[in-house]
Amino acid sequence: MGLFKKKTIAKTYDRNSKKPVIKASICTGEQVAGFKDIHTGKIEEVMLIKRPQDLDAFKKMYGINEEIEKEY
Repeated sequence: MGLFKKKTIAKTYDRNSKKPVIKASICTGEQVAGFKDIHTGKIEEVMLIKRPQDLDAFKKMYGINEEIEKEY
């Protein structure tokens, strides 16, 4: 029984230079959510996605409403 709810803190990212992506492995199926730098192509990994709820939490954490592109 929990009396206190854990507060979720909204985080931000630079929408002008980064875009949200899911990096997926073809071999193992492992998925990692993160942000890809538009200029350099480097991906900053943020969170491991094990189930659909993890992806929903990632989207909610950063205020992402659109569909996230997958990269293999």
